[in-house]
Amino acid sequence: MPAKRLPMRKIKEVLRLKASGMSSRKIAQSCGVSRPTVGEYLQRASRAGLTWPLPEEVSDSTLEHQLFPDPPTPAQRDQALPDWLYIQKEFRHKHVTLFLLWEEYRAQHPKGYQYSWFCERYRQ
Repeated sequence: MPAKRLPMRKIKEVLRLKASGMSSRKIAQSCGVSRPTVGEYLQRASRAGLTWPLPEEVSDSTLEHQLFPDPPTPAQRDQALPDWLYIQKEFRHKHVTLFLLWEEYRAQHPKGYQYSWFCERYRQ
């Protein structure tokens, strides 16, 4: 279960205190949160390209959307299914292993399925 988010007021305070040169430990003590929480919010602000002072036109909802963007949609991967007939035919040759066939498959499809998936589907 994800942790509950801090109110925007506290997040802004974390950013303000970091910009003033305060250490993460002191910020955590001052805001009453853990040091890893401070680090997480600072990383989120850095990834969003936010610096203190925030522009005046940035509302709390805009800031929240910048710090917590919607999760990316899964991209279409180059996960072509292996040619099982070819694999079955090649597997019958001497000194051919399933790992060698998987390596050949991955050479053709670099973002293809992992070895465990490959073996599981082959056995099915």
